Parts: sequence; structure tokens; C-alpha cells
Amino acid sequence: MSTRAGNAGSRTLAFVESPVQLLNVLEWAHAHTPASGAGQLTLVVLSPVDPMTRGQLRRMAGLARQEGHEVRWEEARGGATAPFRTVGGLTGPLRRADRVVIGDPFSRYVQLLLTLTRAAELVVVDDGTATMEFVGQLARAERLVRWHRKGGRPGPRDLLFAPVSASARRRLTPVEGGERRVAVFSAMPIPDVPDGVTVTANDFAWTRARFGPPRITKGADLVGTSLVETGVVDGDRYVDAVRGLAKAHGATRYFAHRRESSEKLHRLAVETGLQIVRPDLPLELIARRGPVGRTVLSFPSTVVHTLPLALAGTGVRVAVCDVDPEWLTRHASPRARGFLSGVTGSARDVHRLSALAAG
Repeated sequence: MSTRAGNAGSRTLAFVESPVQLLNVLEWAHAHTPASGAGQLTLVVLSPVDPMTRGQLRRMAGLARQEGHEVRWEEARGGATAPFRTVGGLTGPLRRADRVVIGDPFSRYVQLLLTLTRAAELVVVDDGTATMEFVGQLARAERLVRWHRKGGRPGPRDLLFAPVSASARRRLTPVEGGERRVAVFSAMPIPDVPDGVTVTANDFAWTRARFGPPRITKGADLVGTSLVETGVVDGDRYVDAVRGLAKAHGATRYFAHRRESSEKLHRLAVETGLQIVRPDLPLELIARRGPVGRTVLSFPSTVVHTLPLALAGTGVRVAVCDVDPEWLTRHASPRARGFLSGVTGSARDVHRLSALAAG
């Protein structure tokens, strides 16, 4: 399905697979209008299968249309032949694009599409904490591997896809003389910037202009994470930590991450008494729209960097609870502990809580 608006001949193509990526493309377009001519773009949604993610993407796509962008919805995972149809239908637009914006450089789908473009400018917008790892790997000329998988041995699919991944990494490497420009638009701290890569700060100006200010309640809200689902944190330890945080800070609501399982959320509701909320938009928009607690509690995740920006000037305090090393599963990669600590330690304008407080 494609809905056209604005300039149908746009030479900027943006590929997103999650609601947060789509939000950050809107932030990028807002920040780059009108100086770079990035105001209107063709936004391609490579739709996932997960119903919660699809629902949030539908709502975010509606906001994108309201901003005057063209939205092209691709059922990219709708059966065995879907990837062939999707790639075939996008080959022409990719060849014509002057600028390609992507939300997840680790995505195999995106990596495959990058091999088809001749665009002189590539822009990476935030896909959460993964952006920090991507820039570091690019600077060290390493293969692109998600942080929670790093340290494990490549599987058969990884080896099969390795040439495509290597080609995508080369495409994401700047070429001197402006032949290929690479930019990163991020709210995350990026200390080691690769040579030739331009980094622009995302301060969530579009979100603050479009929503709020929110009504602030007296209590605390707790933000969920998918660290259990990704195999990093033990489920029992996580439930204990949530219970401890809720009791210590008087939290009454738990904003679920879109990847959290229904089974885990049911257990949290029963064992902690928290009201489980499944947001219909990214949390930055939900919090800005309100109501929101005077304190927002989170484990190490993207929101400890983005919420202080989205809620700037509201008086809401964002607090992050460290992940105790004892909470990690035996399957967690060797990189996980240091990465999570780095996410917390590099966050600005947040209050840091000891993991013991979650006991």
C-alpha cells in the first residue's frame, strides 16, 4: 500500500522497521528543513510480523502523512516470496535516490537494499542504543553485529550473508572528495566518530513542538525493557527488580516495551500489582502527550537518553537503575555487561540508582 503526499518525485528514500526509527526519521526531516531540501521524503515501511510493532507503525505512518511525507507500506515479510517482491519493487527508487536514510544498519533487509543504491549521501538515524555500537564498529572497521550477540560464533546464516553485510559496511563508509557522504543523526552519546562521518544531535524538537506539555502526576512510572526477551537478563531476576523498584518509588504504571512477551507482562501484573500499559506510540510521544509521572524509572535503554530531551522543561525526573551482573543469563554475550554499563554511565540529565535499590 502506498499513500502519496507532497512531492511524489522526492529523491530522499527512508527505510524503517520500527516505530522509533520512524519517529527519528521525522525528527531528522524536521531538523533538516528547509536548509538541505529534506523536508519531504518517501518513507518506506518494511513491515515486521509482530502485531504490536505493526500497530505502532501504522499510527506513526499516519503522523508522517500529516507532515506531508509519502508513505509506502511494504509487507516485506508476508510470505516466502515477499522479499523478492519488495526488493524488486524498490530497486528503481533506490537507483534514483540521491539520499538514503536508514534506521537500522544491522538489519539484513536494509543491508541488502544498500547494495542496490548509488546514493551519494547515506544517513543513519537512531535505532536506540544500537546506534552507539554501530558507530563504534564502523570506526574500528569491524563486521556489523548487534551488541547482545557480539562475542558469539557466527551461525550458518551469518556466514551465508557475510558478503552482503561486508558490502553494506563499505557503503556506510565515507569516500573522500564527497563521492559518498555518511551522516548520523542521534540523541545517543557518540565519543568515537569515524573519519568523514558527520554527526548531528537529535534534540527531539519535532516531538516537543507537536505534543504537550504533559500533565504531570504525583506518582512514578516504570519503563519496561526487552532484555529478558533478548536473552540478556534472567526473567526471575527481572521480576524481582521491577517489584523492588515499584515498592521503593511508589510506581503504579508499567509501560511495556513492544517486544515484551504477554506471559512476562501477565506475571508482572500479578506479582507486582503494577498497571501494565501497552503504548500505541513510541514512549517519547506518550510521555510528552501525558499524563506522566513526576519520576520515570528505567533500566539501561534508549529512553534514558531520549526521555530527558523529549521532556525538557517539564520538571519530570528520569532515573535509571543499573543492571546487576548477577541478573545476566549464562547466555548473555561477554559484551553485554560493559555495554549496559556504558548506556547508563553516558546518559545525561538522569538520576542513577544502584541495582541494590531494586533488590
